[in-house]
Amino acid sequence: MPRNEEVSTQSAQAARRLVLPEVTWEAVNEPGAYVEKGSGDLYRIPKEALIPGASPAIVKESRGASVLIKLSDDPFVTTFKARLLCAQHNIEANF
Repeated sequence: MPRNEEVSTQSAQAARRLVLPEVTWEAVNEPGAYVEKGSGDLYRIPKEALIPGASPAIVKESRGASVLIKLSDDPFVTTFKARLLCAQHNIEANF
């Protein structure tokens, strides 16, 4: 093999990950797919669920404070992609 050939190498650099936003139930004001931090449950919140004055489509009552992590702006993101996003951000999915 001739030694005049150029060899290119690629280093393994750490890729920057986006930090997923965390919100409380009361602070959800955008549609999207959210995972509950404690339980790993997935909640799909469409824009229709956030219309002011409308009857809430989602009601959750709990003694503890729930923290939601927004996975996607798309409430109908595929379950596979939602699970992948959870895995990439060390979130234990329960769906």
